[in-house]
Amino acid sequence: MPSTTAITVAQLSRLVGLSDAPVLVDVRIDEDYDADPRLLPASCRRDFKSVSSWAAEFTGAHAVVICQKGLKLSQGVAAWLRHEGIAAESLEGGFEAWQAAKGLLVKADKIPPRDDKGRTVWVTRARPKVDRIACPWLIRRFVDPSAVFLFVEPSEVLAAADRFGAVAFDIDDVFWSHRGERCTFDTMIEEFGLRSEALDRLALIVRAADTARLDLVPQAAGFLAASLGLSRMFRDDLEQLDAGMLLYDAFFRWCRDATDETHNWPSAGKAP
Repeated sequence: MPSTTAITVAQLSRLVGLSDAPVLVDVRIDEDYDADPRLLPASCRRDFKSVSSWAAEFTGAHAVVICQKGLKLSQGVAAWLRHEGIAAESLEGGFEAWQAAKGLLVKADKIPPRDDKGRTVWVTRARPKVDRIACPWLIRRFVDPSAVFLFVEPSEVLAAADRFGAVAFDIDDVFWSHRGERCTFDTMIEEFGLRSEALDRLALIVRAADTARLDLVPQAAGFLAASLGLSRMFRDDLEQLDAGMLLYDAFFRWCRDATDETHNWPSAGKAP
């Protein structure tokens, strides 16, 4: 009989990267984590021994708990969370099963230091169009769901990064930026280790729209039009980002699930 308190790798892989994905909690012991310091997308590390002190953080969430093999640690933590009234499951087979299935894994050493609330903080130029919406979408969906994004005048990006402990992106002469013909979104996919068929397909659309090479892929022109339209709809960059998240969610789902689907008006046939 299938477990009612565990989720399979196949089931979880369909949820990763979506707006309603569960919260992923990695409770591997340090020895196991040090042997492979990568994380399931958008997951956070917690110490299983102190679950009673941090369980309340996930009140109202749906949590999936990951340990090395999906046994005592993840099952015990998930049970504790359920005791606290939190919907929680353990990942069947744990980190090893996810790794064996070649699931996406984020290189933890590429994730910037977090602030005192556990969030990564990023800063870039104001008035985003394509790349500066694409990168926050990728970070919030696959790296850090609670990430903070600051939009400032171009001349102030580096100074703001220094004063607020933020990571500058999508400006000249920083690590997280364009490289050759590839845009910052490409850089983040590569550096975080997030290469997948769906994200690579989305990256090509983003690259084409962001670098005025609309001939690279048919979807680029429509994507650019939607992105520029959003930039005209909102004066507030964070409101634009919130709206842009839905646009990228939709294109990601198309890239993952719907590239072979077509749509046409059905012919009613000739009138008698």
